[in-house]
Parts: sequence; structure tokens; C-alpha cells
Amino acid sequence: MDISKRPQTFERQKGFSNTVRTEQVSTRPATYYLSGAKIKRFKMLEESSEPGWLSEEVKTGTTIIAIEFDGGVVLGSDSRVSAGETVVNRVMNKLSLLHDKIYCALSGSAADAQTIAEMVNYQLDVHSIEVGEDPQVRSAATLVKNISYKYKEELSAHLIVAGWDKRGGGQVYVTLNGLLSRQPFAVGGSGSAYVYGFVDAEYRKAMSKEDCQQFVVNTLSLAMSRDGSSGGVAYLVTIDEKGAEEKCILGNELPTFYDQ
Repeated sequence: MDISKRPQTFERQKGFSNTVRTEQVSTRPATYYLSGAKIKRFKMLEESSEPGWLSEEVKTGTTIIAIEFDGGVVLGSDSRVSAGETVVNRVMNKLSLLHDKIYCALSGSAADAQTIAEMVNYQLDVHSIEVGEDPQVRSAATLVKNISYKYKEELSAHLIVAGWDKRGGGQVYVTLNGLLSRQPFAVGGSGSAYVYGFVDAEYRKAMSKEDCQQFVVNTLSLAMSRDGSSGGVAYLVTIDEKGAEEKCILGNELPTFYDQ
């Protein structure tokens, strides 16, 4: 046997009276085993080293609203984004452009809602090129409805679609897990539970554009003052035949009510 091919070892002598023996000592690194209690402690230390909000889903715990007027629509939203009890973004615009005269208001999981909006935006661009004209608001709402229903087990998002087209004028649609319904106005998000009574009492048919804008601002202000997941600034988009007009109202410029 060729000695050079033997595994590398060291000979160490140990003396016991008049006897001498040798033993082989391996150069491989030693393997250490942890008990169950120690493994659990190490896992707890690893978990405690990260902030708790990193493991929480980022949600647009929010207040969104859209309302029709004669000749167009007004959409509004707050700007707060939260993960658990932590605010991770104070000024996110939750009114997402789907086409030139079609917007959607986002609520639910921020990632899911933004993904749906981007998919619909791309499909509407392709559709408008194919037909040679601007898409209808109902077409945009149908695309949102189809995606929401197809991925209802994977996605957690609710979008209100609103806009103007030459066939139907100003339109507001609600979409949720396959539902598609046109409404004169719609509210959504965690803050909507605080303002249902207000919008039911204050809404009137045939409101002017200025009245609708004030209606949206008042609704958002009330919801933001009561819902811990809503806050920041108020975003507004007014859409009519001429196009879309965006506006941002700072928190200190929002109307206040008697208990504020």
C-alpha cells in the first residue's frame, strides 16, 4: 500500500508507565449538537432581532370614495399605509391611473392592489390601440373584476373603478371577488365603517362637481379622524370630458368638525 495515499493523521504519544501507544487524530472539524431547548432559544433570539412589522403584511388600511356627478366623477383617498400597528408610509397615493380618464382607488393589501392596477393599465393600453379609441369605464371595471375573481384565493384587494367615457359619461363601479356593480357613489376601506351614516345622510342626487368634491373631502376628513389606519393627506381626482385633475389636500387644510 502506498503510504502517500493514506489519510492525513497525526501521531500523538501517550505514556503509561513503561508502555507507549499511538492514536490517530482526525483533522476534520468537530460537529456540535444542540439540545431542543437551546435550538428554541436560538430561534427566539433570531426572531427577536427583527422588528415585528417586518413579518406583517403591508396593507392600505384606508378610506376610499368615489361619486358620480353630471358629467364626470370625483375619487378620493387618504394616504396612510400600515403593517400591523406600524405606519410604513404616510403619503401614498392610492388613486391609481388605469387610462387617461379612468382611475381606481386601492384598498386591501398594497402589493396585491398595485399589481391588479398595473395589469389592468397594461391591458387597457393594448385594448385602446387595437380598437383605436379610449376604452370604456365598464371595460376597465370588468378587467378588475375578472382578475379579482380568478385570484380570489391568492389576492386580498378591493378596487373602486371610476372614470368618464363618451358612451356612459361619469361612472363608478365596485368590484369585489367577482362582483361588478355600478353605484352613484361608493366607499371602501377600514375607515368606511365610520362614515356610512354620514354619506347616507349627506348624499343627494344631481350634485354639482363642487358639491361632490366637498362631499368627498368631508367624508375623508371624518374617517381619518376616527380610523387609526387612515390618515395623512387627502388625494382627490376629478374626471370629466376634458380630462383628469389631481389635487392633494394637506392634513392641516382638511375641514374640522365640532368634536375635533
